[in-house]
Amino acid sequence: MSETSPSASPDPPELSHSTPEQEGSDSPEMSAEELAEAREYGRRGLMCDLADRVVDLVYLTLAAWFLARPLDGWLAGLPGMEKNDSLRLVALFALVTGLHVLVSLPLSFYSGHLLEHQYGLSTQTVAGWLWRYAKRHLLGLAFGALMFLGLYWLIWTTGAYWWLAAAGAFFVVSVVLGQLAPVLIMPLFYKIEPFEHPELSARLARLAEGTGLSIEGIYRMALSEETVKANAMLAGLGRTRRVILGDTLLDGFAPEELEVIFAHEIGHHVHRHLPKLLAIGLVYSLAGFWVCDRLLAAWVVHVDGRVDYANFPVYTLPMVMLILSIFTTLVEPFQNALSRHFERQSDRYALARTGSREAYLSAFRKLARLNKDDPNPHWLEVALLHSHPPIAQRLAMAEMKPPPKG
Repeated sequence: MSETSPSASPDPPELSHSTPEQEGSDSPEMSAEELAEAREYGRRGLMCDLADRVVDLVYLTLAAWFLARPLDGWLAGLPGMEKNDSLRLVALFALVTGLHVLVSLPLSFYSGHLLEHQYGLSTQTVAGWLWRYAKRHLLGLAFGALMFLGLYWLIWTTGAYWWLAAAGAFFVVSVVLGQLAPVLIMPLFYKIEPFEHPELSARLARLAEGTGLSIEGIYRMALSEETVKANAMLAGLGRTRRVILGDTLLDGFAPEELEVIFAHEIGHHVHRHLPKLLAIGLVYSLAGFWVCDRLLAAWVVHVDGRVDYANFPVYTLPMVMLILSIFTTLVEPFQNALSRHFERQSDRYALARTGSREAYLSAFRKLARLNKDDPNPHWLEVALLHSHPPIAQRLAMAEMKPPPKG
């Protein structure tokens, strides 16, 4: 559970599909068989994640060192391309990205569709998965082309200090995306409609009293069309801030559990996690773009003998993508550590605000059991890859002592 951020933020954990009436308010621990299955699912998912990262880095390395210049030269020979760097940049990005999607498709299909079906977590058809995969990458292609076109425009116009301008632009884009995501982007992938439930709305409104949090409304998201998992989030910025609840969550959780989940989201607001993430994202982007500038300049000097920012070569695009990808991978463990700290703060706030320790324990026990989530993965996996604390740690925190009501 987390507040969605326009830049780097922890993903909300997925909550299981069942009710206290079905299993009791204090959901049982995993059985030995369920725990073994969860660990197996976690291991296979981890292998897919690591393999996907390796494929990405290997592909981008090959594209940067061996494909970029020949492709750029070929594009320059096409009518209207030779003197139009902007058009050639967009075409090169489309080619590199399209090839990347094709290379990644088999692994993506296995991890995103076959594996999820093998463990009973997906409700998507093959056609449904392929359509969502295509739609996601078409959106990424359009957005990425605009982003890199803007980045190179900054390089061509601001010269050696482009990295400062790029960091500022990244911050602005992050804020704008935070406002647009719940109203323009998310509805492209999920059916989202206003949720009319006076009693639940009143419960959530009481939790938000005195926190300074104002929400535009509560919305129902049709997650069941593709998964049995559930999710909830506080999305958007300013006038677009809203509570979005998955239909699987609404159908499977008691009001007391929904209160705990929403109180966790309020915790992100109370502790000002989103402004902190935006500020830290600005620092990361400054560092990342500066490193990118230094490495790119050295490479262009090696290839062309000098650097001319006003005519910065288009063939550097895959190298930019590679450098930024490596930088993101290297800083990810630090971002994850901060994210886990924020999640613990919000967990403690939810317990204190609601005083509903049993509802909290019930929700997370169902999460671990029904979503086949390994409650206690290896510490190194957590340190490097996890944006949320392991479920076992979150349960242990809640079981230590009853929190005071906040």
